[in-house]
Amino acid sequence: MRVRTTWRGSGQVVALLVLVLASAGFVASGLLSGSGTAGMVFAVLGALGLALFGAGLLGAAGRLLGRRPALELTAEGVVRPARWPLPRRGDRLLPWSRVVAMTAVRRGVQGTRRGVQDYLVFLPSDELVEMARTAERPRLIALTLPDVPATREAADWCFAVEPDWDASLKEIVVQARRRHEIPVIDRRKK
Repeated sequence: MRVRTTWRGSGQVVALLVLVLASAGFVASGLLSGSGTAGMVFAVLGALGLALFGAGLLGAAGRLLGRRPALELTAEGVVRPARWPLPRRGDRLLPWSRVVAMTAVRRGVQGTRRGVQDYLVFLPSDELVEMARTAERPRLIALTLPDVPATREAADWCFAVEPDWDASLKEIVVQARRRHEIPVIDRRKK
């Protein structure tokens, strides 16, 4: 599942490019104004801006142009690709033999600024499957949080389903079940 190029991603690149250019302007004005304190402050602030915003620009452009998948379903198992710019040898694999079930979880509050976010979690143990089936919503959300020790193993295989993915949650479930017949627990409404 890849993330499609969207106006939002392109807008982020453009915004960071504007900030890099503004930082370059700070450096240039600091250098042209002479060796006074104000000129040095402008030059230093501009250099910091160039470094920080330049790194952000490289990262945003790399994610936009690199087109690295967010999730891969292979014959061997579920693959979590390494984030760009890390090499692909950093990918992690959860073999199908360890996947006991999948669950769909919804996190957030409808009508708020951040809204709701759907997650697909590949569950590697029977205890986590039982939790996904029976737990109340606050405990269920723990499946998506990496800092909760009881559900840490599930959080490693939790994927936030973004609206700009090139496949819907339903299509992902169909693809996963083609490779390995596993139960699906949909807890988005409860």
